[in-house]
Amino acid sequence: MRRLIVIFDNIIKVKLINVCKLDLFNFNFNEWIDMPISQSDLTSASQRGVIHKSLTARAGQTTAFLCHSHIDKLLAIGLQTLLHEAGWDIYIDWQDAEMPESPDRVTASRIQSRIASADWFLFLATGNSTQSRWCPWEIGYADGKKGDGRIIVIPTKDLSGKHYGNEYLQLYPQITPADVGGLAYFPSGKTTGGTYVKGLR
Repeated sequence: MRRLIVIFDNIIKVKLINVCKLDLFNFNFNEWIDMPISQSDLTSASQRGVIHKSLTARAGQTTAFLCHSHIDKLLAIGLQTLLHEAGWDIYIDWQDAEMPESPDRVTASRIQSRIASADWFLFLATGNSTQSRWCPWEIGYADGKKGDGRIIVIPTKDLSGKHYGNEYLQLYPQITPADVGGLAYFPSGKTTGGTYVKGLR
């Protein structure tokens, strides 16, 4: 695991030197990029009701793998709820009954399969996920498998006002709250050129 984290760190260093992105979307609203999702809002969203998950998305439905710390289960459910309301199907590993109870090679193989099959890879940035041993492995695999154009960071802010995920924002696109409501997607390092999450495929 230590070797995987070192490999991931090297990927980040290379990308910081060679940040070269395509502006995939040309929309006109100008939300400020430094608007992380409040963790308290995610916790509130998690209370709106349990999403009854199937492991098969509807035809044409946008799908995503959610990388997060298992310590942040309520935050993960909250984000799942918000994106579900925007029409997305979000895969969370511990909701998968076929996952082994203890992490092993089967766990790693199934996670890799789910990352590869999803339309998007999401990283929920918190104090816990940035310290996780699994999250860097998942991000590194997704980066190699999907490319950075399909990886999205969800920066968050805790109750003390501390922000998490800023170190990723020049590397990967992000999802943040839009000024006019809902969630917006921004290309990496951009404060303009966003689009609503509902419009992503």
